[in-house]
Amino acid sequence: MHHSSSGSRCVLQNGLELTVILPRLHRFDITDTFKTLTKELLRQEHLSKVLQKKEPHRVTDRTFFIDGSNQGLKTIPSEILALKELEEVHLENNQIEEIPQGIQQLQNTKVLYLHNNSLQDLCPELGALSSLESLDLSGNLLVISSLHVVSHLRTLRELRLYRTGLTEIPTGICKSLHHLELFGLSENFLESLPKEIVNQTKLREIYLKQNHFEVFPCDLCVLYNLEVIDLDENKLKSIPGDIGQLVRLQKFYVASNHLMSLPESLSQCSKLSVLDLSHNSIHSLPSSLELLTELTEVGLSGNGLEKVPRLLCSWVSLHLLYLRNTSLHGLRRSFKCLVNLRFLDLSQNHIEHFPVQICALKNLEILALDDNKVRQLPPSISLLSNLKILGLTGNDLLSFPEEIFSLISLEKLYIGQDQGSKLSSLPENIKRLMNLKELYIENNRLEQLPASLGLMPNLEVLDCRHNLLKQLPDAICHTRNLRELLLEDNLLSCLPENLDHLVNLKVLTLMNNPMVDPPIYVCNQGNEAIWKHLKENRIRKMMATMIQAWWRGIMVRKGYGSYEELLKARKKGKSPPKDKKGKKAAKGKPAKGNKK
Repeated sequence: MHHSSSGSRCVLQNGLELTVILPRLHRFDITDTFKTLTKELLRQEHLSKVLQKKEPHRVTDRTFFIDGSNQGLKTIPSEILALKELEEVHLENNQIEEIPQGIQQLQNTKVLYLHNNSLQDLCPELGALSSLESLDLSGNLLVISSLHVVSHLRTLRELRLYRTGLTEIPTGICKSLHHLELFGLSENFLESLPKEIVNQTKLREIYLKQNHFEVFPCDLCVLYNLEVIDLDENKLKSIPGDIGQLVRLQKFYVASNHLMSLPESLSQCSKLSVLDLSHNSIHSLPSSLELLTELTEVGLSGNGLEKVPRLLCSWVSLHLLYLRNTSLHGLRRSFKCLVNLRFLDLSQNHIEHFPVQICALKNLEILALDDNKVRQLPPSISLLSNLKILGLTGNDLLSFPEEIFSLISLEKLYIGQDQGSKLSSLPENIKRLMNLKELYIENNRLEQLPASLGLMPNLEVLDCRHNLLKQLPDAICHTRNLRELLLEDNLLSCLPENLDHLVNLKVLTLMNNPMVDPPIYVCNQGNEAIWKHLKENRIRKMMATMIQAWWRGIMVRKGYGSYEELLKARKKGKSPPKDKKGKKAAKGKPAKGNKK
């Protein structure tokens, strides 16, 4: 969504890969994504003791898995090298500068993670690991000449060399490693691949993101087992027609390049499920791509389409569609055929009227319409019964659209107005959104918040920054699940006295407010200081109430009448009222009006 930090959501697709939907397409390598899960499973099955201290100690000889990551290690401890039955070794995120010769003792090791260390040279003994199937050396600035040792690891299936400063790939790796299935080379300085890459006939995934490719590596087109190609953020100007030979290709990432068109032959990649063409210079799609009936995710953001491609509406299997910043003014009538859509990004376009075709997409869970020119919502939006996230930031809404209240499944609402019309009020009916967890209403002209916010049991985040709020309703103290309350740049001078009852509140921002109670110096000290101040205030008020009650009792018991009468007398400057039975009798005389 438009919100830079909280507007993002991770979606797991097909159990294979993590895609960060917001603000745009991001992907992570499958093994990195599930590494934590893998560790936990292996712990349960094999691990007797996990190596977690800076000075690792000997564990049982039957240890199959060891975790020495994030321990500040500068060398691989000899205790680890002595565990000859180890099958998986995690030493990532340390400061290891060299691999010792003793590494050759790990003859049973299948997985070795050494990424994000301080390695430069690889010792020859590393090539003796005859069982190694997965090696990660990413994040180490390796000397290219030392990489030849990797070519001796003939059993390797996965090799990751991300961010290793590579300007070329040693040909020996491509000649000798005939079992590679995954080759990770992203974030380097590669301009081409060696022609020996054609030997990688078992290769299924290759990651070449953020390199310097100006020409698509055509040799990839003969690797018929390829399922994933990632060439995001390069300098490609075209895709060769031979891409159609990759009949097993499932995911093709070429975002952020210089592409102006696609080859018709891409339609022959009939198993394609993910196609990311975002941030190129594409204005239209070949009509033959209508044959790609298995597409579930398509990224077209950042291209000057101006109109939704007609063939796109035939991809009825689509689950995720990115059309951000594509110069759209509306949608085609046939857009309503995309009934399986779960996520739709139409932000940063020129849409003035909410497209009613969207209301037919009953499976839609996330809709981003931020930074358009929408003025109102149609009543038929109530048909989106599964909608969980709605982004309307930066539109021309004249008032808060109460049609939203029919979206009972809504969990996150973004309606901040850093541009476009400003909202002056938030309706009390906001309480109807009982499942709402996050509400972003920043950059408006709100002077007050509805008390009904206290009736929203699931509310966790409330962003009211950059408004005109002078006070908060006391009822907000009842939103017990609130974790973040963002109030900076308002007109607040005090806080509700029971705000510290929000025991789950972790983030409270009050900068740029004329705070008096608590005073600014207390607010600058953070939540604990604020809570302490509020509690002390309550104690002072309680004591004042007790003293007042005690004084009232004294007045009554002394016969001065009720406390209220005493106050009235004081205001008139009179002496305290006498006993209601009559004036006090003078000494030796009966009181006037009293009979004996």
